[in-house]
Amino acid sequence: MSNSPSTVPRERLSQLREVVTEERPLRLGFELVAAPLRFVGFWAAVALPFLYLPLLFGGLEASDSTVFGALLAVNALALVIGHNYARS
Repeated sequence: MSNSPSTVPRERLSQLREVVTEERPLRLGFELVAAPLRFVGFWAAVALPFLYLPLLFGGLEASDSTVFGALLAVNALALVIGHNYARS
């Protein structure tokens, strides 16, 4: 593993310090909001497929197809939001 768990927070902290010292408050605000959203998006994209299993094993009926479609859409959105989580 290239980054041990103890070095990742330090690297992230140094990146945030660079943003603050460059006096870019808008960028800092974006990073402070985007980082938790990426975290939630990534882990939601990991966890949501487990909700497919009861629907698929129980058989999809007409009423379940709407739920399944909504679940797919939410999972796709979570994938888009969380796709850069490990890289930031």
